[in-house]
Amino acid sequence: MTASIQTWQPAVARMQRAWHGSPLPGFFAWWGRELRACLPARMAAWFERHASWYLLALEADEVTLRAAGSEHVRARIDTTQAEALQQTAWRDALSGADPQDVRLALCLPANKVLRRQLYLPAAARADLRRVVGYEMDRQTPFRVGDVCFDVRPLGIAADGRLKVELVLTPRRELEPLLQRLAIMGARVDAVDVADGDGRLGVNLLDAAARPSHPHPRRRLNLVLTGLVIVLLALIMGQWLHNRRSTLAAMQAQVEALHGRARQVAQLRNQLVQRLGATGFLIRQRAQSPAMIDVLADVTHRLPDATWLERLSVDATGHVALQGQSPHATQLLKRMAGSAYLGDPGFQGVIQTDARTGKERFFMTAQLHAPTAASAPASAASVASTGEGADAQADRR
Repeated sequence: MTASIQTWQPAVARMQRAWHGSPLPGFFAWWGRELRACLPARMAAWFERHASWYLLALEADEVTLRAAGSEHVRARIDTTQAEALQQTAWRDALSGADPQDVRLALCLPANKVLRRQLYLPAAARADLRRVVGYEMDRQTPFRVGDVCFDVRPLGIAADGRLKVELVLTPRRELEPLLQRLAIMGARVDAVDVADGDGRLGVNLLDAAARPSHPHPRRRLNLVLTGLVIVLLALIMGQWLHNRRSTLAAMQAQVEALHGRARQVAQLRNQLVQRLGATGFLIRQRAQSPAMIDVLADVTHRLPDATWLERLSVDATGHVALQGQSPHATQLLKRMAGSAYLGDPGFQGVIQTDARTGKERFFMTAQLHAPTAASAPASAASVASTGEGADAQADRR
């Protein structure tokens, strides 16, 4: 288990350094402040709870405790008194703080540490502690196992190399101090260097010696995060469901409109066809004379002694007349001036009927509409033709 932890520690350390070196922590801190500003005061105060750092300093036989960034000394504990008294004094010093949020940093005086600036290749940024550990014998009079150290990045030099500061203290001097603090119940989270009223910002403790503090609200945060994810999934699912439902309704509406459009198109086509047929019939009717007028014209032109056995008109206006007349050859002259029948002519041979003694004929003509001027002329022609035929019949 220990070997596994040691294997993962460099990777975790690199990830932590990359995270703190990125702009993401600042962004999330700003975002959190903006979100907390939208909450009620009590709830915002609950979310404001975070780790509180306290600075320890050992001066001869006395331990002083103060809050980070404050000059006020919170407590002074005499390390020469009994352990029970030291522990009681320690508990009293932190009586008003939440134990889950307390973080302790032992601040060493500047004369107890060695600080040295180094210039390293830019590729060393991934694992500064290990690279500096390899250079410890060459850069300092100590071996890496004899010191507790940390590396603080300072930026990029003009030549492109990485500028860092190595901070170290001998292990043999640090361990007795940590033991004295452990006797009174103080478990140090970091060993730093005093910098005015604050700290330099390094941690000389080995990674294995740093205590781990399980976040008291991590489980709640995980539950809330999971709940938020579930709610987001439900919202997205509901949104997709509503979108699909709306799309299906729109598609059904479009299909219904398409069906109605097809019906309208069919009705329009039927109407156009019927209008075309009606127009054709109207034109045909306008171009074709009335049958009663044709019959009247034929009746007036045929002599009284002539009768028809059959009169037919087909769709093309072809007229066929079949009947018997005493003088069938004279019928062409009588029919020639008709305003309704054009191109009269006999079809076949004119034969005499043995029973009646009259000539049997079969005449054809083409039906056409009369003009305004031809109708009176046709009537006059009928009259004159009838009078001439009557006179000839009288002479005979």
